Amino acid sequence: MNLNKYFINITLSILVSSIAFSQEKRLAKADENFKNYAFVDARKIYHEVAESGYESSDLLKKLGDSYYFNAELENAIPWYEKLINSYEKEVDPEYLFRYSQSLKSIERYNEADNVMEKFNRITGNDQRANSFMKTKDYLKFIEMQSGKFRLLKLGMNSKYSDYAPSFDHHGNLIFASSRGGGSGLSKTIHEWNEMPFLDLFSSPIIEDNGILKSPKKLKGKINTKFHESSTSFSKDGQTVYFTRNNYTKKKLGSNQEGTILLKLYRATLKNDKWVDIEELSFNSNEYSVAHPSLSADGKKLYFASDMPDSRGLSDLYVVDVNSDGSFGQPVNLGDKINTEGRETFPYISNSGELYFASDGHVGLGGLDIFVSVVEEFGLFSIPYNVGKPVNSSEDDFSFVINEGTKIGYFSSNRAGGKGNDDIYSFKQTDNLITSCNQYVKGVITDANSKEILANSEVILLDDTNNELQRTVTDLSGVYKFDLQCEKPYIVRASKDSYGSTEAILNTNNALEYEHNLALQLNKGGLSRKEMKPGNDLAKLLDLEMIYFDLDKSIIRSDAKVELEKIIVTLKKYPNLRIDVRSHTDSRADDNYNMYLSERRAKSTIAYIIKKGGIHKSRITGRGYGETALINKCENSIPCSDEEHQLNRRSEFIIIE
Repeated sequence: MNLNKYFINITLSILVSSIAFSQEKRLAKADENFKNYAFVDARKIYHEVAESGYESSDLLKKLGDSYYFNAELENAIPWYEKLINSYEKEVDPEYLFRYSQSLKSIERYNEADNVMEKFNRITGNDQRANSFMKTKDYLKFIEMQSGKFRLLKLGMNSKYSDYAPSFDHHGNLIFASSRGGGSGLSKTIHEWNEMPFLDLFSSPIIEDNGILKSPKKLKGKINTKFHESSTSFSKDGQTVYFTRNNYTKKKLGSNQEGTILLKLYRATLKNDKWVDIEELSFNSNEYSVAHPSLSADGKKLYFASDMPDSRGLSDLYVVDVNSDGSFGQPVNLGDKINTEGRETFPYISNSGELYFASDGHVGLGGLDIFVSVVEEFGLFSIPYNVGKPVNSSEDDFSFVINEGTKIGYFSSNRAGGKGNDDIYSFKQTDNLITSCNQYVKGVITDANSKEILANSEVILLDDTNNELQRTVTDLSGVYKFDLQCEKPYIVRASKDSYGSTEAILNTNNALEYEHNLALQLNKGGLSRKEMKPGNDLAKLLDLEMIYFDLDKSIIRSDAKVELEKIIVTLKKYPNLRIDVRSHTDSRADDNYNMYLSERRAKSTIAYIIKKGGIHKSRITGRGYGETALINKCENSIPCSDEEHQLNRRSEFIIIE
């Protein structure tokens, strides 16, 4: 026996076991840091473990997340990419969303969109996925919205983190910063991102250009050795709401897992100092409540939270502020505003418009800033992206605006700043798009030759055939109509010597729709020889079959388009009379089928008379039940649904 070889094998075995045990201990420590949001500390250990050759889906997730949740999306990409490529079957779909957002941060939009399509296929009913699928041309809309703000330079940003601007009643900008205090010394380093803890500062605003003077710390007991950020002031300036770590009466609180979360507090101004600090009644140790924004009348307070009924990582809420200073029950702002992602940093302007940051609504990457306007019953509209240059491929958030001067501020971690987050000033130069603007366009061509048909008439109708707009195609055969969102329309095209044709258009939240229509050339039009008694007008007009759903006599949407062609023909030939003949398939009782076909004939006749204004003397009709089947599908003979549907039809037989 080779004893040396035996010794080496034993030694290697012990060494490998020791390394594995050491790795497990290090990972356990990193996991503990990660759980407590100490992402930077955890990341160092995860990196060392990965570099030593150890890999798992959990390790890749946490490495990616350690960057993602510190807003370093570009650095998250390689870890998410490796995670999805190596462990796709076991990866939570949420990581597809995070990967897509990370790709946007470096403007790889095509790849990001492909990942979102995969995310949609897997999740099915995720609001973020549905929003993306409805607005896949979001870059076009954002481009339309862009250029309505002019950014102004600010010299007061530090090499640390500066964000969460708000206005007080003295014309000062209040903001959070991790820069040092008056002594030049910073507070304790926060383990989440290795930045000093945040304090609240005040800078006077030079009104005509939005430039800020040198900042000073707020006076009083409002600043502590923990985080303070995001403020909102009452109209008289005597009350401030602000965000702080769970630190009340010099006691630090945490949730059941030992994590220190965020709470909202209120303070009162006395002798130019903030005193009488109290936490708000709807706070909890078990979830965060943060980023207040008080309405102009002081009666409602908006904020962000991950309380139990939230949809995603954080939602927006509103709570009534009672006259005695107490609060009502917080109310979630609902699915138009909140998604499964992050909705945060609400700001309610004096006119009642809601600005907020979100990564759940479709944007350029990271957090984008959106605006929602008040509609009926005090509800907010669907949000609209405020566009570039306020939004970028990085995190953009905490937007505020003075609607009188049109000067405002927001925060971003975009490239080119001084620190981790910087505050940017802007001047609004144009109104934002805050209503759903869409349009449909298309080209009208000859169905056979494909020739472009200029000067074709195109009509836009609503779903009840009321004319809304009318236009003529240009020399390129192009037409265009403006639309409203989430409404059904009919687009009808016609031209001399051609038959008319139509298409049904159901809109959602997309910006642009394209409907190209092809017209069939009439050989001299419908002649009297063709329109002889006994002929089926539907066949002469090359109509699609007028189908009915099983056991129904209601006119289907696709049938309305074809019936409109019958109406047009009856108007063109005022002496034309037709007989409507309705048929069913062989399923159900024979007598019932006869009754059903009678209902269908009457429904068809009533539609033509009412919608077309055709006199009832020109239309007759009756039901034939299953007495005139056009295929083998008689009683007891097995047939497919498609074969049976061929028998559920209406004919339009010319009488004279």
